[in-house]
Amino acid sequence: MDMKDKPDDALAPCFAALRGELAGIDAPRCVEKELLQAFERQFARKPATKRRWYQLLSLPQWGTAGALCSLTVVVLLLAQSPHQSVSVSSAPLVSFDNGGAFVALDSLERIEAEPDARLVEAEVPRTALAPLGVPVSPDNAADTVRAEMLVAADGHPLAVRLSSTN
Repeated sequence: MDMKDKPDDALAPCFAALRGELAGIDAPRCVEKELLQAFERQFARKPATKRRWYQLLSLPQWGTAGALCSLTVVVLLLAQSPHQSVSVSSAPLVSFDNGGAFVALDSLERIEAEPDARLVEAEVPRTALAPLGVPVSPDNAADTVRAEMLVAADGHPLAVRLSSTN
């Protein structure tokens, strides 16, 4: 048999006498009150501090908010972008316009400031006009184009107008 299962019979009367003596002893009321107050001060709950604005959301909520903001920025940038895509057309940059407008070769301010501009007609080889966008093929490479040029007093060309083909 184990000693823990059955208390010692010799100690039982001693424990009964101790219980009887302690039952008659009472701590004064003021001592008990002071002990309870000291215990409460030592183990009192800390007052809850007010949470800051950024602590109101959890980490997954902040991640969701960031993703939504990023998505909004992308949608706004796509909405502000041009709706038509830029395409390179095969149309020439300069065409024969039969007395149409001149194509400026220099700045507009320089053309307007030129006091003695002259209009000069010339026959220009089609191959020389290829950089301006005039279409050139092996069939018409030897042809010439009638061009009217606006020339400054110092001989510098200011504008050109292609009139017709020869």
